[in-house]
Amino acid sequence: MKTAKKLIWLFSLFMTMQAYAQIPDNHPIHLFQTYITGDFDNQRQIDAELKAGKQVHPYAKHVNRVANGKIDNLPAQLNGFFLLEESYYKYAEADTIIKPYLFFFEALPEGKVKLYSMQLPKDVPPKDIRNDNASLRFDYQALKPSPSFKPAVYTQTDRGFYIKAPNEFPGGVFTLEETIGKDRLEVMELLVRDGKQITPYDTPIIYERIGGKQ
Repeated sequence: MKTAKKLIWLFSLFMTMQAYAQIPDNHPIHLFQTYITGDFDNQRQIDAELKAGKQVHPYAKHVNRVANGKIDNLPAQLNGFFLLEESYYKYAEADTIIKPYLFFFEALPEGKVKLYSMQLPKDVPPKDIRNDNASLRFDYQALKPSPSFKPAVYTQTDRGFYIKAPNEFPGGVFTLEETIGKDRLEVMELLVRDGKQITPYDTPIIYERIGGKQ
């Protein structure tokens, strides 16, 4: 089993190196990848909230890995990288919510990074869309951007990479606002429907790295 996992990791690394062949070594997307790849949770934030007397945010965990090695028919030259994000959310006395995502991050001129959210196969249960699932495969030729999330651009700041991306839909708007920094992700996903805020909190979830650093 360890040998199989090592071979999968080596193949993923090879595919990532091939995909990066045309991206300049000094492009910020390389730093961005090290920031966003790994395991993160907001346990410190939850502990502080409980100590203050009220839990505001759900316990949240991200397991993020470069996913180029899981994608068949990947072009030899690709101006960016795919990332599989496993998202887990849990409030006290509630079942864990599992939300996997497949993202593509594109290197743009002037040091910016463009985010695309991809559609996931409908015939694969969310619980099976995991980085440690060796049988999980995607076909590059079948991948399509999500119609519900417009591509958006990260800009590098002194705190990391910042994005604010509003996405309107009939009767509402979903806004992603986040800062991707060294060992820390600040993520606010605000959903408003029919003029009413659906997201039960007003401040970002603060993720800190707990493992998986590259």
